Amino acid sequence: MTDFQTRRTQVGWLRRAVLALLLLTVLISLALRLWLRAPAPPIRVGVLHALTGVMAISEQPLVDAVRLAVEELNAKGGLLGRPLELVVADTASDPVRAATEAERLIKQDHVSVLFGCWTSACRKAVMPVVQQHQHLMFYSVQYEGLEQSPNIIYTGAAPNQQIIPGAHWAMMHLGRRAYLVGSDYVFPRAANRLIRDVAGASGGVIVAERYVRLGETDFSQLVQDVARLNPDVILNTLNGDSNRGLLAALKASGNSMPMLSFSLSESELHAMGPGVFHPRHYAVWSYFQNLVTPANQRFVQAFKARFGADRVTSDPIQASYSSVLLWANAVLESASAQPARVNQAIGLQSVSGPAGIVAVDPATRHVWRAVGIGLAREDGQFTTVQSPQDLLRPAPWPAYRSHSEWQIILDEIESKPLYVKAQ
Repeated sequence: MTDFQTRRTQVGWLRRAVLALLLLTVLISLALRLWLRAPAPPIRVGVLHALTGVMAISEQPLVDAVRLAVEELNAKGGLLGRPLELVVADTASDPVRAATEAERLIKQDHVSVLFGCWTSACRKAVMPVVQQHQHLMFYSVQYEGLEQSPNIIYTGAAPNQQIIPGAHWAMMHLGRRAYLVGSDYVFPRAANRLIRDVAGASGGVIVAERYVRLGETDFSQLVQDVARLNPDVILNTLNGDSNRGLLAALKASGNSMPMLSFSLSESELHAMGPGVFHPRHYAVWSYFQNLVTPANQRFVQAFKARFGADRVTSDPIQASYSSVLLWANAVLESASAQPARVNQAIGLQSVSGPAGIVAVDPATRHVWRAVGIGLAREDGQFTTVQSPQDLLRPAPWPAYRSHSEWQIILDEIESKPLYVKAQ
């Protein structure tokens, strides 16, 4: 081959190499443009509540509350340039299933956060799963306290924000002879231990302490027992469908004895309807739907516009909604949706929610809350008897006993059989 032919061959190869490089550059440029135009992957938000079973009456509205907050955030562009995607799991009112579903949401669905549970039995079943995976869950229901997890934010009321002041108010205003009735699991039993402490400090007397299985609906014998003992007030820690059964039995018997409930809000009253209305039925919460503030009026209107004009809000509903806002703030501050990073920022968060300022107490991982008392109305709302005012620092472990003493009491409660029939 001559020198001329050699040079021509080399030039040919060079041209082909340049053309190939140009083509590769174009392809890379097109790929980058497509990648930049592609929507960012969503941040998956896990919701873990009972859609079926005895607790569905209370928990289904909390799913709607989370949904409303997520949709409002998406309408503003989502978080970190990414949309939020709701992934809902049904616990079927079963703690074991709740733990299984939490595992699935975390490992298979790769959610960045969990909002869930109502009963303490559910929360205690899910807590080890959340802790094992170093994940993050928000729990928005009032409860018995005596707990603090590094992976849970408790946005419901601690005992010093509901059970203790509520029981004291009942002793002072409704009478000192109290009849305790509750569903047979950890919350009612621990709550009633706290109520006994309040009664002892207030000169009160507990005339009876009765428990029924979760979901019990026949309260005819219990109402007869109430009539026989004739207390001044019934202190009610029933949950779920059992509240309907108790109210129906009281109405059927014509018993108008005062009752204070700790787990019965506008949602349950509305779902049960006026047929079981009790004229002297009180409840203790940090929030009632009739709160007259611009923020709450906007929230109530938005909730009704999204889910129906006949829908109502409640303390757990607004707490679930505000929980999403707290989490969103922490995501923005940490510039990440990773649970571990968000968890580091969550203790510094506060938001202005339907009930007012919601601020996380970093020492306890609970939120500051006020205490209010409402009297139930036939339309399913409450007339405020004592308005929520000053925010109280959460005290999940009431200070009149040490943590170790409370733990002994809690261990004793949790060792009891699940259901003991009232004698």
